[in-house]
Amino acid sequence: MVEDYKVFRVHKNEKGLKSGFEQQAFEPIAEDQVRIKVKHSSINYKDALGVTGKGKIFRKLPIVPGIDAVGEVVESKYADCPKGSSVIVTGCGLGELHDGGYGQYVTVPGDWVVALPDGLSMKEAMILGTAGFTAAICVYRLELNGLKPSHGPVLVTGASGGVGSVAVDILSSRSYEVVAVSRKAEAEGYLKSIGAKAVIKPDEIIGLKRPLESTKYAAAIDNLGGQALGGVLACIDLWGSVASVGLALDHELRTTVMPFILRGVSLLGISSTNCPYPLRKELWQKLAGEYKPRHLEEIVKGEVPLSQIDQAFMPFIERKTSGRYIVNCQE
Repeated sequence: MVEDYKVFRVHKNEKGLKSGFEQQAFEPIAEDQVRIKVKHSSINYKDALGVTGKGKIFRKLPIVPGIDAVGEVVESKYADCPKGSSVIVTGCGLGELHDGGYGQYVTVPGDWVVALPDGLSMKEAMILGTAGFTAAICVYRLELNGLKPSHGPVLVTGASGGVGSVAVDILSSRSYEVVAVSRKAEAEGYLKSIGAKAVIKPDEIIGLKRPLESTKYAAAIDNLGGQALGGVLACIDLWGSVASVGLALDHELRTTVMPFILRGVSLLGISSTNCPYPLRKELWQKLAGEYKPRHLEEIVKGEVPLSQIDQAFMPFIERKTSGRYIVNCQE
């Protein structure tokens, strides 16, 4: 093994945050840890918020960002994760509290690691990444709460982003009629190509002001929050559910109790970072099987070498991206 390896690290200085590439020396791993040679990571909106300082994502500094990683275990002191295993790490504080995936190697607690399931390549695992895993939680919880394709259309807001794109694909592959919400005119063709039946503008949701509107949707996955989530709740059919997963529009929620007490609507909170480990394993198996999106090659929009990761974040902040971007951590 080489003596050191490249990482992209963020520091705090008098002007805010400063980031750049560094060489990191190998240190002995602790009991119950594993060291992974990272093949791929991915770029998420959360990563971009942290690196650019636009959001308070990092809970320690300095830090190596990157909330996703997939690769091969090269050292292990964790019995359930032997050397040579192909593994995935997402969430659990990776890239927020603990050095993350934007390096050639990463060392993590063994109980954060999920074996790469049969049916997924390393590249496919990172096209999915946290975004795909989060979309899987949404679909799982909606169906656990009784959702079936026969109940009617399912709305997905923020549909051109990572979570939204994968959610559209999973839902459509499971025979749901998906109505996608995106403000990007150029996204309509893309969203229909991955399974959306129709594409509408956010104003059609944000503009809804009454406590209860005409029922249009059996369920929804909301990536926006704020007025959008309030509008979504007002037009969900009897006993429908809304999975709340993002705050791209606003972190506040303005609504009334009427959807809950007059229509029996359920609001389901989705948190992928602290998903219980047994469910984490189950959902990655589903993503390799019944939940596997049919259009991964359309969803992935680019592959960025680790050496160029510093140039990749502003398009996310400026909302100029759609789909998923992966990072080749060995380039």
